[in-house]
Amino acid sequence: MAVTRKVTATDLESIPAGLTREQLLDIYYYLILTRSLEVKLVNLYRQGKVIGGLYRSLGQEGESVASAFALRRGDIMSPLIRNLGSMLVMGAQPTEILRQYMAKAQSPTRGREMNIHFNSLDLGYLGQISPLGDMVPVMAGITLSFKMRGELRVGMVYIGDGGTSTGAFHEGTNLAAVQRLPLVIVIEHNGYAYSTPTSAQTAVDRLAKKATAYGIPGVSVNGNDVFAVYEATKEAVATARRGGGTTIIEVVTYRRKGHAEHDDQRYQPKDEIKAWEQNDPVTKFETTILDRGWADQGSLTAIHDRVDRELEVAVESCENDPLPDPESALGGVYKEEGDIRPLWFRRADG
Repeated sequence: MAVTRKVTATDLESIPAGLTREQLLDIYYYLILTRSLEVKLVNLYRQGKVIGGLYRSLGQEGESVASAFALRRGDIMSPLIRNLGSMLVMGAQPTEILRQYMAKAQSPTRGREMNIHFNSLDLGYLGQISPLGDMVPVMAGITLSFKMRGELRVGMVYIGDGGTSTGAFHEGTNLAAVQRLPLVIVIEHNGYAYSTPTSAQTAVDRLAKKATAYGIPGVSVNGNDVFAVYEATKEAVATARRGGGTTIIEVVTYRRKGHAEHDDQRYQPKDEIKAWEQNDPVTKFETTILDRGWADQGSLTAIHDRVDRELEVAVESCENDPLPDPESALGGVYKEEGDIRPLWFRRADG
């Protein structure tokens, strides 16, 4: 018979970064939701129901969820293709994600884009664009507007290790640093820029060192340690909010799938993948909160059951939704009745 250790007040007080027991369960929910939703998407992809590519975050869910969890209502976050967890934390719904990947007529972009290239400024996320690095200057501009209006809002932007070698990353980071903008730049050091090992595209061993060139703080943390990522991000967000400027956070993690679902990963050594499986962020978080008495198995099982129910309903409601009417492709391209012409399109005589 298993013996359940009695949880003391000291145990609960020792939860890192001021997190509560309820928040730990919230984080666990988003971790399980992220991984389970991606499994559903893989099944749909193999059935030919996902339009375009599928980019999984297996092994990286912890850093996405933990970093976004440090933001608050009113902040703006710009994800990359492997930050589904961040979007879910901000309020994106599984039905939106499923419809988007399947290019349904009721998807956020009405079937015009795939994967997570969509926005909700009300919820606080600004979908990425495909040229990597370009969202760094975009988010620098957004956070400049926060500063100019005196708003205590923070921006967060994700960039991959390969993206830190682009001119856009340099220009955006330099602007943010010089203007002391309330921006947190999260570098996902997952080992590969598509199929190129990090060592083959940059000479630094730790990408946080690049912060020195801009005169801003650079922090490197274990990206598979949810608590470490949350603590570092919480501090960087607090610094930004009180006017302390931009911080770079490097989360050292590993992409346990190929660049996309169609990638056979032949360039990734099998023993390397196996080793990182033993450092799984979801398993580590679950083991920690159970061993420390911060959660019980019944609560975690209930979360798994909740996620299973929610995704079953979401898939059922989306799978048979119609694709867009071909004629709808013209909508929003040419001027329609009631459209307001932008200033750059108006003639001097009106």
